[in-house]
Amino acid sequence: MSTNPTFCAVDFGTSNSAVAVPSEDGMRLIELEPGQRTMPTAVFYFAEGPHDADGPPRAFGRAAVAAYVEGHDGRLMRSMKSILGSALIDQTTDVGGGRGAKYADIVAGYLKRLRRLAGEPERVVLGRPVFFVDGEPERDALAQAQLEAAARSVGFREVQFQFEPIAAALDFERQTTREQIVLVADIGGGTSDFSIVRVGPERMQRLARRDDILASHGVHIAGTDFDRHIELAGILSAFGYRGVGPNGRELPSGLYFDLATWHLINSCYAPQRVAEWRGMKSWFADVRQHARLMTVLEERLGHELAARAEGAKIAISGGADTEIDLTLIERDLRLPLREAQAVDALRADLDRIIATAHETVALAGLRAEQIDALYFTGGSTGLRLLVDGMAAGFPQAARVSGDRLASVASGLGLYAQRLFAGGPPAA
Repeated sequence: MSTNPTFCAVDFGTSNSAVAVPSEDGMRLIELEPGQRTMPTAVFYFAEGPHDADGPPRAFGRAAVAAYVEGHDGRLMRSMKSILGSALIDQTTDVGGGRGAKYADIVAGYLKRLRRLAGEPERVVLGRPVFFVDGEPERDALAQAQLEAAARSVGFREVQFQFEPIAAALDFERQTTREQIVLVADIGGGTSDFSIVRVGPERMQRLARRDDILASHGVHIAGTDFDRHIELAGILSAFGYRGVGPNGRELPSGLYFDLATWHLINSCYAPQRVAEWRGMKSWFADVRQHARLMTVLEERLGHELAARAEGAKIAISGGADTEIDLTLIERDLRLPLREAQAVDALRADLDRIIATAHETVALAGLRAEQIDALYFTGGSTGLRLLVDGMAAGFPQAARVSGDRLASVASGLGLYAQRLFAGGPPAA
């Protein structure tokens, strides 16, 4: 097999990404970082350093997160996929050191990194959620067009798309010994996508699978939403969120929502905004909360709070209580997070995701008892509360968990092989 493959498959995820390329045995996931087949979808722009042929000095993946944690001066960008379909894509954002970068170029720069690691192929299958944007077909189509434009701008000559839950179904199909109807639940960082797919050993040889896709549906709620709700309920309440001042009125909530949303955090550091909240000390019944909030704004610790919220979500995913260490904000500040508290914070999102799964079954013209298997993939399927809640609605279905971070990429690789090479499915 040539060291320079002519095609690849890319799972460009909200939280993590993966790439599959041809190999002698079919398709394989490549190492994007030493010993790692997945890489955080993260870019860190250093405030200092010379530009090179690719643009401003940057780090990608775990190195990007490490640069941020180590306190390097610059800007960490995550959840880049969430801006697709929005007006933000053409806007320029401050990346430190007086430099700016268009969001479109940030996305393209990350894709360029993936293409280079793959050996710079010219053809690609890109995964996409069922809906980039819920209930707005024009914006959803725009999001795909923006992603395609970014891919073409970094050297991909031919760009094809496949739904991420369909790709996961192709990965699941390799395990089947008989024909089944499977509900694929692909719950990642930005979207929760579902597909009802008819799979089986006799069907897996076919490239055209449209007739086997009985329904697809999704909702733009997933892991980053969980993180936001955990941060609002479990962290920012100690900083004044939903607090009532001496005048009996609730504090404005807009700043807190922005602090809990990755791509809006930097907007909280605007000098005018910081000055406004500095002058609102008398609005707080508890002046300690105001002091904590000002520490976050003045020392630019918003992304650190978001990271602590994500860590707390992971800690309670198995059903245990945890404690959030915020001593970087205030000495001895540690906030307990109980599982029951997390359930309350996430209940509306979990209910909506589970309802979307059942809506998908209805769209296929089926009943819950006709589903043979539930196939869980995506990083957020590690949340026990979600998986148990969904499985309860399909008690007769086999419950199968794929590689949470790599199943979609593996399935996209199978599709890319059949599409571009016409070869047999990988073993």
